[in-house]
Amino acid sequence: MFLAYLRRELVNRKKQSIIIAMGMALAIALVIVVNGFSSGVKNAQSTALESTYGVGTDITVTQTAEPGTGGPQNFSFGTDDGTTDDATGDTNVATSTLSAAMGTATYSSTSLDQVAAIDGVTSATGTLSLRNNSFSGSIGQPPSSDSGAAPSGTPGQGASDDVGTGGSSAGAGAERGPSSFDVNSFTVTGISTTATDVGPMSAIQLDSGRYLTSGDDGTDVVVLDSTYATSADLAVDDTLDIGGTTFTVVGIVSSTSSDAATAADTYIPLDTAQTLSGLTGQISDISVSADSASHVASIKTAIEDALPDTTVSTQADLASNISGSLSTVSNLLSNLGTWLSALVLAAAFAIAVLFTVSGVTRRTREFGTLKAIGWSNARIVRQVAGESMVNGLLGGAIGAVVGIGGILVVNAIAPTLSATSSAATGPGGGGPGGPGGQSAAASATDIALQIPLTAGIVLVAVGLAVLGGLLAGAFGGWRASTLRPAAALRSVA
Repeated sequence: MFLAYLRRELVNRKKQSIIIAMGMALAIALVIVVNGFSSGVKNAQSTALESTYGVGTDITVTQTAEPGTGGPQNFSFGTDDGTTDDATGDTNVATSTLSAAMGTATYSSTSLDQVAAIDGVTSATGTLSLRNNSFSGSIGQPPSSDSGAAPSGTPGQGASDDVGTGGSSAGAGAERGPSSFDVNSFTVTGISTTATDVGPMSAIQLDSGRYLTSGDDGTDVVVLDSTYATSADLAVDDTLDIGGTTFTVVGIVSSTSSDAATAADTYIPLDTAQTLSGLTGQISDISVSADSASHVASIKTAIEDALPDTTVSTQADLASNISGSLSTVSNLLSNLGTWLSALVLAAAFAIAVLFTVSGVTRRTREFGTLKAIGWSNARIVRQVAGESMVNGLLGGAIGAVVGIGGILVVNAIAPTLSATSSAATGPGGGGPGGPGGQSAAASATDIALQIPLTAGIVLVAVGLAVLGGLLAGAFGGWRASTLRPAAALRSVA
């Protein structure tokens, strides 16, 4: 009886049922798409951060550099440096330096032990972020003088040169012949060979060769980022000069995201990096993994208390520094998308309630007559609620199909979002920059937006549709239960 009456009423009131279902479908589809976009943007933000800071990194600890720290790299050559080409008389010079980059601050590695001892910290690793600067070139033979003696200032003949990255200079009064030189720079990160679950090594995948192992401590081996390896035309078993020492390439890695680069161009054992750079016992960054997301804030406070001179940054702090189209979409979803979804959903619910109540009012004779022949208020309420639930479920089903279709279209198009993080290199050179960080370096990443399609999205659609049907049915049923049999008799008369 219930189903037969339900089917008859829905068929007789097609226009009302279609309006309620379409309003609900529009709201459900919008909610699904906006929630999907929100999840996709969050995943994109995580990708942008993880590509630089590591999948398991919850907190990073750096130290703010003193104002004026660092500066343009200069290369100095003494009287005995360089070799002279017997045929041309030109002097060929080459040198390589490994040091902390401009704006970089280092601090004692004993801080790592203090951080690791804090409650809630599951793992912590220290890194040393450096920059290798190489200079090579040929300084032309000075013009010959009447006396036949080389003028003062000739390399290797009693003077010294000081060549910066922006040009070259010679000793006072020296005249040079044609010269040419090349300056090359790349980033070097000293890492723990045993820590792979937190820090930069947790966000990479092996393309060829092998990772660094504990047996590599103190040795001259290097792992290259795939992008740098391609640009430098290097492969496994090739050699690379770092800080004047020849390193053997043992592996090539890339970010776990195909759309992002790793945190550095090269990776070498931490102790080797400390020795070559003259920063023995020093680190520039500490990467921390917490045992629970809920403990991140308390761990951050504990680290700040234990190391008051450092800058402690969480993933939330880093995400707030992301700019570009990724940030724009994120802000749009946060500020407009959520409110728009809520307003449309409220409007759909209101339409369902109003049409249901209006329909009940037009059915005064019907419900009055049903009460006169013995229908109880509870039975009438169930009938009205059933009709509303069916309308809501139909709208939810249509909305789910439309919303999921929209997500599939977006994923097929795969729009690219750009993410620029001003915190990509902070005081430590390879870790995040916190407030007061001196480094102005930024990391730009292009990420293809993919909206996750999960069963949760469908459940949200069904849940909202059921809620809308319940609200409409509750109001409509209440209105029907207030009708009296006498009202039907008066309308008949």
